[in-house]
Amino acid sequence: MDLLTGTYDCKVDAKGRLMMPAPLKKQLSSILEDGFVLRRSVFQKCLELYPMAEWQRLMQKMNKLNRFKKKNNDFIRRFTAGVKIVEVDANGRLLIPKDLTVFANISKEIVVASAINIVEIWDKDLYEQAIDDAADDFADLAEEVMGQDDEDYGIS
Repeated sequence: MDLLTGTYDCKVDAKGRLMMPAPLKKQLSSILEDGFVLRRSVFQKCLELYPMAEWQRLMQKMNKLNRFKKKNNDFIRRFTAGVKIVEVDANGRLLIPKDLTVFANISKEIVVASAINIVEIWDKDLYEQAIDDAADDFADLAEEVMGQDDEDYGIS
C-alpha cells in the first residue's frame, strides 16, 4: 500500500454511515476488499481506520510483548478496547459503530484525514480545535521531531 494523502470534510448520515471520499477510496482501491479495523485513538478523541494489512503488522509487533507482565497485558487490553472490523460497502460507505461514534463525539460534520498509513476520523469541531491547539507549538515540535544535523542529509 502506498502512503495515504489528503484531508476531507465529510458527513455521516443518521445511521452512522460515512461515504468514503472518492480520492481516498481511489488510494485504497487495491485493498478495499480486505476490510479495515476501526479503533479509538490513544491520544485524541478521534477514530483510527487501519487497512487490515497494517493492523496485522501492528498486531504482530504487539504479539511479541510478554503477556506475563501486567503492564503489557493492560496495554494490549486498553489498546484493543472497542476495536471493530469494518468494510466499505458496494456504495462506498463505511458504517461507524455506535460506541465508537459516541467515543469520538461524531455527529454529522466530520473530517477524514490521512495519517501516513492509517486514516483518522474526527468530529469536525474537535479536529479544528486539535489543529488550532497545536499551531502555537508546531514549529518547536517540528524541530524536535524532524530536526536533523546537516550531515544527516549529506550536507557538509
